[in-house]
Amino acid sequence: MILRDTDTLGKLGESLASIHITVVLSMSADGKIADRDRTPARFSSPHDLAHLETEIAKADAVLFGAGTLRAYGTCLPIRQPALIARRKAHQESDQPIQIVCSRSGQIDPNLRFFQQSVPRWLLTTEPAAKPWEQTGRFERILYLPSIPVDWRIVLQKFCQLGIQHLAVLGGGALVADFVEQDLIDELHLTVCPLLMGGQTAPTPADGCGLPVKLAPRLQLMHVKTLENEVFLHYRRCHRKKD
Repeated sequence: MILRDTDTLGKLGESLASIHITVVLSMSADGKIADRDRTPARFSSPHDLAHLETEIAKADAVLFGAGTLRAYGTCLPIRQPALIARRKAHQESDQPIQIVCSRSGQIDPNLRFFQQSVPRWLLTTEPAAKPWEQTGRFERILYLPSIPVDWRIVLQKFCQLGIQHLAVLGGGALVADFVEQDLIDELHLTVCPLLMGGQTAPTPADGCGLPVKLAPRLQLMHVKTLENEVFLHYRRCHRKKD
């Protein structure tokens, strides 16, 4: 499957209206999603992992960057029987689609990710897709429409392929794209009890940043505390049209 920026652009608004974007992240108390060396962020608790699995189970597909995949080597599959049963009751597959976004396409084919029983898609540039096309490791390969990425076009294609609820799990640069293009509907943020510091440590939304007047505004929907972690659920307050 090829994604091009000329595909059915006339229905862009209609497609975006029917796809829901949820960002799910955990961070340190000082707002870092990994340490200064960008090692795997394994600082969250079993409570947070169960929370993450619950949010993933609500999605048709999960999107994450290649850096996140390289750091962990795997994705988080749905394991809880109750969550799988709920998906089946809604005529959904046991596992959501796992979509890796990589401009370079440079992913180790020996990662354990490729042995997991999950549907895998790759979102990459046309030249970077070539080495993967005959490997069978990805069920579907989509081309990025442009660099920098216009995510509205990508989301339009996702919608055409049956994705109505997308969970975005990072990293910070990928989330920043969604923030800057004002595409986030919900944010689940877990605050974990440690301080990492460092100017180079990634944050939930890296990138160039936005001035205050353009920063997306959020409405706090729910707060929960489990032991030393705080679970925050925000909803995007979309700007009123003139």
